[in-house]
Amino acid sequence: MSTENTNNLEISHESTLFAEPILHVGNFTITNSLIMSWITVVILVTFFVLVGKAAKQKKRKKAKHVAPTGIVNFFEIILEQALNMADSVTGDRKKTLKLFPIVFALFLFILVSNWMGLFPGVGTIGFVEAGEHGKVFVPLLRGATADLNTTLAIGLFAVVMSHVVGVVTVGAWNHFNKFINLKAILEIPKKIKQDPMILMINPIKIFVGLIEVIGEVAKVASLSLRLFGNVFAGEVLIASMMALSAFILPLPFMFLELIVGIVQALVFAILTLAFMSIATIAEEH
Repeated sequence: MSTENTNNLEISHESTLFAEPILHVGNFTITNSLIMSWITVVILVTFFVLVGKAAKQKKRKKAKHVAPTGIVNFFEIILEQALNMADSVTGDRKKTLKLFPIVFALFLFILVSNWMGLFPGVGTIGFVEAGEHGKVFVPLLRGATADLNTTLAIGLFAVVMSHVVGVVTVGAWNHFNKFINLKAILEIPKKIKQDPMILMINPIKIFVGLIEVIGEVAKVASLSLRLFGNVFAGEVLIASMMALSAFILPLPFMFLELIVGIVQALVFAILTLAFMSIATIAEEH
């Protein structure tokens, strides 16, 4: 927390884990990180609309045997490299093509959100309101992934989608038995005469399934806290450097945060792809 004294008025600027409310529409609260999330979505939609139009022009050029250039070629290179990286996780191009749209959309949203938090004015332009300990500065904009609520929502979405993919791929019954192993219980009276050891083996399977349930909760916590911790810590570090020197000192740290933004988005996407890929495998495999 930093404190400023302007015209004998003490104003505190607190770095909080959660976003600050900006306005209320009925019972719906609009926070500064939610506004940044909307801005990120608008940027991505606008970008892909432009890429879509450019892709149509490329098809026309190909029909006229004219070599296309520009953003479409650049994006195709990025897309091909991303597909190859995804293949190294899934081991199958068909599986990659099914899972890639979800994972790549998450990657782009997180990447742009991470970088948007570094824009001038984000976290520094806002208003002052009364707080418990005097006047508190509330930023109008806050990086979406610097809000724990946002990263929890993204992490929950990623884990839930892995279960949806698992149900669609291996079936609801088989996927359910990965966690609550009713199949192992039902097998005991059928196979106990043939194999008495099933009394020892199947209870272990049931116990392992319950551990998997805990593991799913841990996935949400791991994905969300890792992303939030790195982005939030970076913003606090840059804010601290700006307090010492407004222009020169923060520049190297901002460059490092650009790299951290890519790395964190990539880690999140790869882990999500791995969770989805594992969910498509039947229990016996």
